[in-house]
Amino acid sequence: MSVELNKEMNLIIQVRLIASGNDEPLAGNGFKVRLYDKDVFNDDFLGESELHNGLARFIITQKDFTSPSKLDERPDFYFVLLHDQQVIFKSRVMTNLDISDIEQFVMKEGELIDLGTFLVDVNPKMN
Repeated sequence: MSVELNKEMNLIIQVRLIASGNDEPLAGNGFKVRLYDKDVFNDDFLGESELHNGLARFIITQKDFTSPSKLDERPDFYFVLLHDQQVIFKSRVMTNLDISDIEQFVMKEGELIDLGTFLVDVNPKMN
């Protein structure tokens, strides 16, 4: 039995970023994370987040990543970490995510999708 998400409900997508070497959450001015859904022709930009104690959060709906043709109903998320507008890390593409398997309901917020924790090699001068 499959559970279908409410297309209007908020999905909170989050990632945690940890600095390689000191294992501390990334923080500080200049860090931004951009979330995308990989598509055949053009990747969909889903939002940008600042880092708060290593955590980036994006609020989207299922309509933001599903196509009207129903050809691509599962997201292929990836994110890019920038420091001072320069790309310093790009995640692998998480293809055909079955988000109903990894979601957690958060009262008054929506469904929480945790993409995991990522170890990032950053220049020590940035921390």
